[in-house]
Amino acid sequence: MDLQQLRERIDTLDDELLNILNERMELVKSVGDLKRSSKSMIYRPEREKQILDRLEKRNTGLLTRSAIDAIFFEIFAVSRNLELPERISYLGPEGSFTHQAAESRFGGMSEYLVLPTIHSVFESVETGRAKFGVVPIENNQEGIVVETADYLREKGLTIVAEVLLQVHFTFATQSDSLKDIKRIYSKDIAFRQCGKFIGEYLEGLGVELIPVESTSKAARLAANEPDSAAICSSISAHIFGVPILFDNIEDSDQNRTRFLILSKDVLNEKSGDDKTTIIANLPNTNRPGVLYEFLKDFNDRGINLTKIESRPLRGESVFRNWFLVEFLGHVNDPGVQEIMHKYGTHLKWLGSYVRVSDL
Repeated sequence: MDLQQLRERIDTLDDELLNILNERMELVKSVGDLKRSSKSMIYRPEREKQILDRLEKRNTGLLTRSAIDAIFFEIFAVSRNLELPERISYLGPEGSFTHQAAESRFGGMSEYLVLPTIHSVFESVETGRAKFGVVPIENNQEGIVVETADYLREKGLTIVAEVLLQVHFTFATQSDSLKDIKRIYSKDIAFRQCGKFIGEYLEGLGVELIPVESTSKAARLAANEPDSAAICSSISAHIFGVPILFDNIEDSDQNRTRFLILSKDVLNEKSGDDKTTIIANLPNTNRPGVLYEFLKDFNDRGINLTKIESRPLRGESVFRNWFLVEFLGHVNDPGVQEIMHKYGTHLKWLGSYVRVSDL
């Protein structure tokens, strides 16, 4: 086939896709009506995983699993907006990596509430101003986000899902040449994570590095100053209309940030590949062996612990810690139930949700 014939064939397939998608949305609308009548949860990550796993097994073409995920996560997001439009809050500003994580699950059509602090995201979900909240929990280069961990203990929200985002930084500027750039704006952590690029490409040019509150603000400033640049996310460069001169300028291609999607009183069904997060406020931690015995309970039941972080227990005159604990499995698994019953009120369940594999 020549180019014109190929284009005509693509147009025909696009028409078929449109008809099929509209047919799918009609069925989704009917599902939404049933869910509303029974007050069921619209967002079901475990159901989405079942669909994606099934499609991967049936796939015989050029699409990779990540490509299938990207396409169908957007379809899922559009579907949820037809079922029941719901507001999602996230840690801003607009164009942040948290914004990117939120859109990766809830799509571009959702109604978003951009908030300035992690506390305000938790509060928006607690008060019902938002159905879901998206916050960062850890970065594999910088460690845990302690503010998120502390509010998980203090607030009454549950974890619905996790999002693992590969962090890429771009060098965005109105200038065509590096020699014309006098200032670079970015967040301090971004400067640290792009040190090799800065040293190799900008050495000797006398460029001033100016830290700002966010990479989104950096992009906004660079949009208005032709002799400046921003180290920022690609989404913020696009939002503020700053051309990207270089992409993927981070020192490590292993940079990952993990985000949590929060809601109220949500218990996901088992997906077959789940993770559970709990808070452990163990008694008598000054007695030798208390933490060891707690961890041994998981080992004895074949439960794989994936994280344990200690945080100071505030409001007491002595030094005591509580623990953020994550493990593979669902809270309704028999072994997990045994541990939950054994420790009773000393454990706080935060959520059981579909485990996202490393990218």
